[in-house]
Amino acid sequence: MKKKFTLLALTIFITTILFAGCANTKQAGDSSLADIKSKGKFVVGLDDGFPPMGFRDEKNNLVGFDIDLAKEAAKRMGVAVEFKPVDWDGVILSLNSKDIDVIWNGLTITEERKKQIAYTKPYLNNRQIIAVLANSNIKTKADLAGKTIATQLGSSSEEAIAADKETASKLKEIKTFDKFPTALAELKSGRAQAVVIDELVGRYYMAKEPGVYVILGDDFGKETLGVGIRKTDTTFLNELDKVLDEMKADGTADKISKQWFGESIIVK
Repeated sequence: MKKKFTLLALTIFITTILFAGCANTKQAGDSSLADIKSKGKFVVGLDDGFPPMGFRDEKNNLVGFDIDLAKEAAKRMGVAVEFKPVDWDGVILSLNSKDIDVIWNGLTITEERKKQIAYTKPYLNNRQIIAVLANSNIKTKADLAGKTIATQLGSSSEEAIAADKETASKLKEIKTFDKFPTALAELKSGRAQAVVIDELVGRYYMAKEPGVYVILGDDFGKETLGVGIRKTDTTFLNELDKVLDEMKADGTADKISKQWFGESIIVK
């Protein structure tokens, strides 16, 4: 009888520990939104030279499509938002080390990044376009063989080039730079013959110099954009998805899109 009681007691003890562990795990997962509410803000990591998503205006203020979207989301969550420029090549490290709370800056959803971070639902579509000078004899992706192309270091454009192994293997050189404008300057100087760039960003810069660039019909792939967040921050992610869904449903996201792109390109 004593032996049976001891076994029963041990069983209850182990069960209690397991339930406690599950409860602690749930609490840890649920604490992310509570932490944001407690701090009264969330911190957005971004490349502040990435128009029209997030960049500095003539008064050095941070402006852009993603800036406006993040501000509206924070307002609806009842918290403030802080924008923190970071080295884009190390932005995921900044997120997972808790220097920032989200990556909200034209972030492409990729399978490789999904191994390291979570995403909100997609909110924009994008392409990795190929830009050349208007007088270039490059007309297709195949014409890039033996040519030097430029792009931004750590960007999804760089990843898209690498993923197209057949094309990448035939290139003379891939030059990477901290910012896309520097890559475009390399093209204008003749030191590169093409630039691979996010369409949303590329069209913004090219519109400033009409007639200088041409976008090829070929591209390095289509993609969707989402807000990057730590995998452990499940309740914060759920709340952010809820708020973004509301902004899509009531037309606020469409309105912000039209202000920056002239039309709504929001993924519903």
